[in-house]
Amino acid sequence: MENLLRAAIRPDVQALLPYAVPVADGMIKLDAMENPYPLSEDLRQPLAHILSSLPLHRYPSPQGTELKIRLARLMGLPEGTPMVLGNGSDELIQMLIQAVATPDAVILGVLPSFVMFHFIAQVSRVKFVGVPLKDDFSLDRSAMLAAIAQHRPALIFLAYPNNPTGNCFDEEVITEIIVRASPGLVVLDEAYYPFTPHSFKNNLPSYDNLLLMRTLSKLGLAGVRLGWLCGHPALLEEIDKVRLPYNVSVLDQVVAAWVLDHRDELDKQIATLVSERTVLADGLGRLPGVTVFPSQANFLLFRVPGASGIFDGLRRHGILIKNLTESHPLLQDCLRVTVGTPQENRLFLDALESLIHTP
Repeated sequence: MENLLRAAIRPDVQALLPYAVPVADGMIKLDAMENPYPLSEDLRQPLAHILSSLPLHRYPSPQGTELKIRLARLMGLPEGTPMVLGNGSDELIQMLIQAVATPDAVILGVLPSFVMFHFIAQVSRVKFVGVPLKDDFSLDRSAMLAAIAQHRPALIFLAYPNNPTGNCFDEEVITEIIVRASPGLVVLDEAYYPFTPHSFKNNLPSYDNLLLMRTLSKLGLAGVRLGWLCGHPALLEEIDKVRLPYNVSVLDQVVAAWVLDHRDELDKQIATLVSERTVLADGLGRLPGVTVFPSQANFLLFRVPGASGIFDGLRRHGILIKNLTESHPLLQDCLRVTVGTPQENRLFLDALESLIHTP
């Protein structure tokens, strides 16, 4: 088998560490930025009836036209707004990198940020340049402009708000990058749009090189793997050429479109989570030794001495969050917790307080 692996599998792929998803069976799951609320019975029952009659023996709509109409309404954009659909935002990131990939192409982003920007570039054998954020997790304007001038990236990824830090970068700096600095495409990943008033969606007509990427995962449909990309029609036409046909299943398309037609329930859930984000941040801020960072997303990043030990202790309490302390120097002793239900948040805070006060 070793000889077969050497002959068939790229050495850099063999050296990769797989993206680890921890088992969370029976635990309070606060590690993956999911909406903790399931759909109500009032929505599940009619949806089940609709799904029972789907033509599963047929391929799905190749363009997802009906779904795109709902997504445009969700964003407050005109019907017919150009879009490319993906199996989650991960597939869109892959499409974008494949579309620009040449032997000399460079993908540029910031660090720390969403790991898939770097990971997919690496798997695609495209050079990735990561510019460190400042100590307060803001964009380092001078470092960004210098890196863009040096590397002339074909593609720049910026998460807005950023994951795992939770903050929205300075709008003026982003605009400068789009308008004056970038020689190629600038993709803003607005995965956490439900939790912040900040967005560049109204800037799309102004900047030909701006692409906006969104997902339904944080809204409450993480199990429906759906992301979408908006931007100039000519750009989307080229990116769509690398999209595999029928990449979004008929189940995903129908569920997403139907739930978006009945999204009042999701809007109420989001309002509750935004309120709970404040409650959770206040609770963290009252604990000794804990530094909690401002967030425009559905999670909170916080720093606590002995973070890895705290993380392990929370697991023993049946609570799973994200340990980031070894992922980047700026995240030393940092943990990330998803905003859960009021009960989940209370149990998390109680467990964390007990661990902090344990000698």
